[in-house]
Amino acid sequence: MSYGAQRKLILLLPLWRRCLASEVLASGALAGWCSRGQQLDALDPGNDGILASCFEWSGGSLPVAALRRQAELGDAGDSNWLCADPAHVRADMATARMLACGAMGLTDFQRERIARDLGSLFGDAGFEFDAPGNERWYVRAMRGSELPLCGAPDEVMGDDLKLHLPAGTAGRLWRRLFNDAQVLLHNHRVNSERAARGAISINSLWFWGGGVLPNRVRAHVHHVVTDRLEVRALAERAGIAWKPLRAESLVGALADAESDAVIALDLVELRDRELESGWLQAVQDCLRTRQVDLLELRFASGERFCVNRWQRMKFWKPIQRLGS
Repeated sequence: MSYGAQRKLILLLPLWRRCLASEVLASGALAGWCSRGQQLDALDPGNDGILASCFEWSGGSLPVAALRRQAELGDAGDSNWLCADPAHVRADMATARMLACGAMGLTDFQRERIARDLGSLFGDAGFEFDAPGNERWYVRAMRGSELPLCGAPDEVMGDDLKLHLPAGTAGRLWRRLFNDAQVLLHNHRVNSERAARGAISINSLWFWGGGVLPNRVRAHVHHVVTDRLEVRALAERAGIAWKPLRAESLVGALADAESDAVIALDLVELRDRELESGWLQAVQDCLRTRQVDLLELRFASGERFCVNRWQRMKFWKPIQRLGS
């Protein structure tokens, strides 16, 4: 390795509060790195913020729906797309909270029946609803249509939904569609069948990630290891290499990388033991064996830390539980 060259690995991590709430993560590798490393200036919070630290794209907020659609089916074109993902919402005395979104064990037959009825609902409002798979659903609108600005499911999960629904006159149509979809799904025969076998209901949709494909994307990293479709699409449009989230992918990316390369490892959607045992311990080994010189932690809520191989060896500095 030439003098001064540093191979940098960036970890894209879940929300800070989710890591704090996990005993496995709060007292594991993250605790050691944050205790002995350096805290950096925070990023803008949210999915847009953490991805904007790795990519620049034309337009405004990240058009997750269009990027996912392009990566999944290749037909995003110049349409205006919106994620309308299946969700489970539970009401309490004061509000309603989203407890699940995306993968909820739908069968293809159940999806087709729900999609047929939602298609009629959205068609009457002038939109096209499409559910090509059991986890990711879409609404297509005319290019100039005003779409709601709502947070990613991870940012909304467990919180008061009233705080995240589109506000004002501009959001009135989408609040109505949100409520109408809930009524349709609450009364749907598929949910009666799911309840009979103890499965949670698909009783809501979550609208987020609207926009059109960006015509320009520039990357601040050289390689990406990810399973998220929108990140894969950003990498492809920026012309950089990406690999799926597999252990051999990190090994391969490090082996292929130049001595001063920057590699992003996207772990945002992982939780608890899968994250700690499956990935963070492997990253520890990469630091120990000098495959990585500099490690940067970027949490989806904006927190950011940096640690090099020498800082992690500060044995005299006690490791504190994450957030202490």
